[in-house]
Amino acid sequence: MTDITMIRAAQARLAGHARRTPLLTSPFLDEIAGRRILIKPECLQHTGSFKYRGARSAISALDADTRAHGVIAFSSGNHAQGVALAAREFGVPSVIIMPSDAPRLKIDNTRALGAEVVLYDRAGEDRDALGDRLSAERGLTLIRPFDEPQVIAGQGTTGLEIAEDAAALGIETADVLVCCGGGGLTSGIALALEADAPGLRARPVEPEGFDDVARSLRNGRIERNATSAGGLCDAIITPQPGALTFPIMLRLCGPGIVVTDDEALHAMALAFQRLKVVAEPGGAVALAAALFHADEIEGEAVICTISGGNVDADVFTTALARFC
Repeated sequence: MTDITMIRAAQARLAGHARRTPLLTSPFLDEIAGRRILIKPECLQHTGSFKYRGARSAISALDADTRAHGVIAFSSGNHAQGVALAAREFGVPSVIIMPSDAPRLKIDNTRALGAEVVLYDRAGEDRDALGDRLSAERGLTLIRPFDEPQVIAGQGTTGLEIAEDAAALGIETADVLVCCGGGGLTSGIALALEADAPGLRARPVEPEGFDDVARSLRNGRIERNATSAGGLCDAIITPQPGALTFPIMLRLCGPGIVVTDDEALHAMALAFQRLKVVAEPGGAVALAAALFHADEIEGEAVICTISGGNVDADVFTTALARFC
């Protein structure tokens, strides 16, 4: 199980590799939110999302002989790119299993980073079974996208940075809104905040129709989504919370918040207009919650992640045309 010691060790291994992203502010966004809002733009991380942290953490933690045989991962795109880049940095092969409906930009970028891409039907095929089969056939080490201790540890380094920067700004209590799929980033941040900023509370944010984490936290047990395909926020659509991530979130997180696709698009437009930051739909849900769900948030300040910026041009232009 991931703990703060693992997160600090991951931070040491990531030093000089992962970017330290800032906390951004905008008085225009503060006015909409009705409180002070601080944005952690992990869309500025290598490969355009926080996923590089977990991928580099997990691959760097492997022993050299195991790592040399190569790695495999399954992802709609952001974890894929993180694993592909980290594997390339270590000079080892990578195979990435991606849904055939993933954004073309993410598929193309993953291939450009040197990975072998294997496409599958998200609605009709079991990606876990496919990953297990290819791992066994080729001797590859599977780097799971969220339910993997070293991946959670890498994502938790985001929380260490939030805790340090919030303290420097004099923020001792606040909700920290996290774009949430399987819960790797949310649980990692929650563990880091527990250790270094106990007055900050992680809260998962999900898109409408794919709110398995919010329902699971509310009911105290893992709940599945009715479908694992479709939806605008492809980066954070998962069947259910992870077996490792859910107990951490249940213990440490506040209630989940659910936003609509239109709210995510609106947040994308505002991030571009007011911060000059490009966010993808799934990466903008936490900002959408901060801006449009003020009544569900406590405190005079709120911190939120923009977890990724790998958006296809047509989706991005739709957001700008509709809300700018």
